This record gives sequence, structure tokens and C-alpha cells, in this order.
Amino acid sequence: MDFTPTEEQTAARDLAAGIIDDLATHERLTALGTGTDPVLWKTLCGAGLLAAVEEIGLVGLALVLEEQGRRTAQIPLAATCAFGLLPVAAYGTDEQRARLLPGLRDGTAVATGALPSFAEASSAGASCTPVGRSAKGSPAPRAEQDGRLSGVMPVVPWLRAATHVLVPVRQASGGAPRLFLVPTDQRAVDVATVETTAPWAAGRLELSGARGEPIEGGRGVRHGGAYEGTLGAARTVFAALQVGVCAGSLAHAVAHTAQREQFGRPLSTNQAVQLRAADAHLDTEAIRVTCLEAAWRYDAGLPAHTQALTAAWWAAEAGRRVVHTGQHLHGGVGADVTHPVHRHFLWGRQLDAFLGSPGALLAALGEALAVPARDAEWREEM
Repeated sequence: MDFTPTEEQTAARDLAAGIIDDLATHERLTALGTGTDPVLWKTLCGAGLLAAVEEIGLVGLALVLEEQGRRTAQIPLAATCAFGLLPVAAYGTDEQRARLLPGLRDGTAVATGALPSFAEASSAGASCTPVGRSAKGSPAPRAEQDGRLSGVMPVVPWLRAATHVLVPVRQASGGAPRLFLVPTDQRAVDVATVETTAPWAAGRLELSGARGEPIEGGRGVRHGGAYEGTLGAARTVFAALQVGVCAGSLAHAVAHTAQREQFGRPLSTNQAVQLRAADAHLDTEAIRVTCLEAAWRYDAGLPAHTQALTAAWWAAEAGRRVVHTGQHLHGGVGADVTHPVHRHFLWGRQLDAFLGSPGALLAALGEALAVPARDAEWREEM
């Protein structure tokens, strides 16, 4: 494995960093509230960053998303790529690719996914994979006899900004769930505002006989098929976003402790502060390297399921520690909800919740690793 970015990946990262640094300022983010930043989104898309995703690969996208996370820029970049651009490009038919990709590339189409908590979506066996975690008494998405979709997903990130939502539906015959891309401009699609920890323009999705098109073209069973491949890429994408969130939180903490003095010397000279910051740095690097490994394997066409689970676990477990450290090292200032570091704290905790509980992710990883071992044991007995 070689994680050294190519010239194209470096150029995309640097371009994204420059645009995001200019526009995703603390003042503009505060003014946006929970809304999406249309100016930043239009500028990034106009610069050709979404159009370049297929060329720079998942590694390049991870580098771009890290820059978004550093500034907690309020744009649906991760969702559109994970649940729209990448699955359509990888698993769509030629007709779907020709029709859907132009809008996803130029940003006029925004996608999101109604996938369940990633921790629940273990691929230990497709027949036992939960699809949809609904509110009590609300049915998970299902396909009716006429092919239309009905059901409820209580919290979908960036739904209020989305033109399309990717919905997984369990098959009655078992096997991997099918993915349907559902336009949100239908009367049969109801979107209600949901407030989450981070300002992700989230919503509650209710389908009442909505039409959707399956994303299961003849482009092979890359990465285990459309559902498993999309799930693995999404885990990797949101782990990359967590890398940037953690790096940004730590940068704020380093700047604060270097400037703030106590007893005549900077806080950063205290050994306890140095150790907390060092642990946070190591945690951030662990998320980054596991994320890049999963992305590299995805780009190389290699199995990446366990690597994506590992990246998701680090992003959830270590990411939570890092954003708590970032806020803690600010002392009383960190409790100020208007301080920039508090935004990183909220994003880190939202990503932690979105990726799934670390315990459940670890259980899914253990199960994934145990299946090949059990198969080998069975063959030896035979």
C-alpha cells in the first residue's frame, strides 16, 4: 500500500482547502444555523471537485473530506458522494450513469442515504442484515407489489437538501438488500425537519408508495455487490470526515493552549496538557491511516469490508475521545456553545452516532473476521 497522494489528488485537496478556508468562516457558519451553505456548495461544484471524484478515487475524496471536516463546512459532500455519485458510477446501468451522473457531478442533484446505523448493517450474512431502523410503530422501507416503496426512516442526514435518497429494501427471498434511488420531489415522499446534534439539514423520511429505480446494473459484484459496496464506501467516507473534524478540534486546542498562560507560562508547557494532546494526535492518525487503507483497497478493487469496519470503529471510538479532549483543553472556554471548538465537538459526536456505537461496530468486525475462520475450520474437518 502506498498512501502518497497523486498529483491530481493533491491538487483536489489543495483546491478544496482554499475554497473552504475562504468561505467556511466561523461568522458564516454561525449565520447559517442548521442550513446548508449554498454559496460554498456552488463554488466547490463550479470548481469541478465533484466531477473529479471518479478520477481521484476514494483516497482523493477522503483527502477532500478531511478539509471539509477541519472547517465543519455545512455542505452535503460526503452524503452526495457516498449515496449518489459513487454507487451510481459503480453499480448503475449505462443509461442510469448517462442520465444521473451529470447532475451529481455538477451539484444540481444532491443525494443522501436512508441506510440504517452502520453498526447495525453487519454483513455477517445478508439474510440477517437489518435494513432500516424505524421509530416505534413505524415500518422500515419495503417494496409493494407494484414496485413502489413505503416505510419510514426517522433520521436521514442532509435530507432537507437532497433531490434523491438512496433507500435499501430487504428482499423477501433473502440475500443482500436492494438499493433504490428515490427522487424526493414526489407527493408520495414526505420530508419533515429533524434537529440533530450537528447542523446536517436532517429530516424524517416517509414513503407512501413512492417510485424508485433500483441501482443494480450489470457492472458486476464489485465489493460484494451494490449494497455491501455502498455501505463500505459510506463508512470510509464518513470516517474521512471525522479525520478532519478531529484535526480541526486539535488545532483549536493547540492554538488555545499555546496562547493561554497560567502562572506566567503557556498552558501548552504543562505535561498533562501535552499528554492529552499527544493522545488525541495519535487517535486522529489512527482514524486517518485506517480510513486511507480502506479507501486504497476500494480504489484497487480489493475486498475492503473489514478495513471499512475498522475505519468506522476508529472514527466512532477515537473520534469521540478527540473532540472531548479538544473541548476539555479549552477549559471553561470550551463550554461556550458559540466557540468554534464546540462545533467540532457537535460534529464529532454526530459522526460517532451516525457511524454506530463502537461496541456494535467491533462486534460486526469480529463476526466478519470469524466467518472465514469458521469456513476454514469446516473445510479441515471435511
